[in-house]
Order: sequence, then structure tokens, then C-alpha cells
Amino acid sequence: MRRGLRFVPLALLLAALVELAVFVAVGRAAGFGIAVLAVFAASLLGMALLRREGMRAWRGFQTAARSGQPPGTQVTDGLVGLLGALLLATPGLLSGALGLVLLVPPVRQLARAGVRRTTERRVSSMVAGDLFGPRRVRVHRGAPQQPAAEPTVVDGGQPIEGEIVEPRQG
Repeated sequence: MRRGLRFVPLALLLAALVELAVFVAVGRAAGFGIAVLAVFAASLLGMALLRREGMRAWRGFQTAARSGQPPGTQVTDGLVGLLGALLLATPGLLSGALGLVLLVPPVRQLARAGVRRTTERRVSSMVAGDLFGPRRVRVHRGAPQQPAAEPTVVDGGQPIEGEIVEPRQG
């Protein structure tokens, strides 16, 4: 993890150079006044959405906590929404476009699923269960279709084959 952090300044510099290049290209194509106006409008929209997305994420977390349900879905949805609003508020045409795309519901759902998968890989299964709730497991009876590296042994001493099935988001 720490090794990857040393590339953050380089990545930020590269992002700034790409933003500048996109701004110059749009300025030449559509006019610099329009490019400046687009950056300003996107930043204003992002600032307004930051407050809305933050409040939405907080309310979702509180609702999940009060009802005794795992808050993971509301937290990840809130993080994706806040990231989209933050990118939109950041001055730049490319970051604004990326932020706007993250706020589109189907893209937001894909990003939320990606954040969930990444979180589940990086934390213990107990923490993941506390965040996202228990995972459903589908058990297959009979001979395994693929040889397992190490079969799971249950109370009767018989191995069973299973797969983890993600619950449907409704």
C-alpha cells in the first residue's frame, strides 16, 4: 500500500497536465470564453451537489444504523456520490465530465459494486459481514464439478461444494 502512495504526486501532476491540454483543446475548438464558462458552471454544480450527496449519504447511514441493517451499501453509494460531486467541483473539464458520469445511476451502481468488491478483498470477512451483511451461499449436493483445493468439512465430515452468491440489490 505504501509503495503505491509514492506515485500520487506524479499522478496528480499528470492529471493537471491532461486537464490543461483538454482545456486548451476545447478552448481552441469552442472558444476560451465557453471553456471558462463550462469549467465555472461545472464547479458550481459540483459544489451544490457536494452538500446534497453528503446529506444523502449521512441520512442513508443513519437509516441503516437505526433499522439494524448493515450500512455498507449506503456508505459505498454515498462515497461514490461524494466522489462524483467532488470531481465535478474540481476545476477542469475532464474531472467534471468524470464526476458527472459517476452520478449517472447505472454507472454509480457499477462503481458501488467495484468499491464493495475492493473493500471485501481488503478487510477481514467479519468486517465485510458487518458492513455488507452476510453473504448467501448456494450449496450443491453430489459430486463436485471441479476439484477443490481444500474441501470444506461440515459436521458430518462430508465435504460439500458451494459458491458465494451476491444478494440481489433491489
